[in-house]
Amino acid sequence: MNDQASREDTPAPDLRHVDTWVFDLDNTLYPARSNLFAQVSDRMRYFICDHLKVDEDEAHRLQKDYFVSHGTTLKGLIDHHGIRPEDFLDYVHDIDLSPVDANPVLADALKRLPGRRLVFTNGSVSHAENVMGKIGINDCFEAIFDIVHSDFVPKKEVAPYHQFIAAHDVNPKSAAMFEDMARNLVPAHAVGMTTVWIPGMTEWSHEQSTGEHIHHVTNDLTAFLTSALEIIERD
Repeated sequence: MNDQASREDTPAPDLRHVDTWVFDLDNTLYPARSNLFAQVSDRMRYFICDHLKVDEDEAHRLQKDYFVSHGTTLKGLIDHHGIRPEDFLDYVHDIDLSPVDANPVLADALKRLPGRRLVFTNGSVSHAENVMGKIGINDCFEAIFDIVHSDFVPKKEVAPYHQFIAAHDVNPKSAAMFEDMARNLVPAHAVGMTTVWIPGMTEWSHEQSTGEHIHHVTNDLTAFLTSALEIIERD
């Protein structure tokens, strides 16, 4: 089923086959309207200005070009400028988390999901822990697989999925991947995962947003999980 609207019209997805629930972090476990990534984006630009000694216009161009061509700005900076990834990650994730609200309803839904729950992010473990702590869901997850674990290769490539699967002994046929970047669901689908796209507010979120690699679409993660649980817990 390729039509996006028809997928959105399915209010209660049948995910009874899923025993491993995999979530992206940013703009997935909290709403994109929190706009945290605008802060991160600004700090990426400042980092590039400082380390490459360029003005803000050139820094912005490099930031976006590397995101498109390499999957993350970080990967482009590593490949072309040899920057220390730890320095970059520490700097860009030093942000104000006050726009993110606690979400006890999401926490309850996550804890009710049968099986394992994992975070798979292009960010860092420390950033994920900070954000998840603000939402109130740190104790909902078994582990965080971050960009360091994937050797700084971003999720638009299939290699990090194979690393993630091996590291956490995941059967992709019984795993669901929740992600705001539609293009990152192409490799998730390729390895056999059920995919759920959570559209964001940027054009990057919508790139490659049509096709067989997207099984479900939702604008409200908490409501989606609650609907899925109605079917799962009915058995």
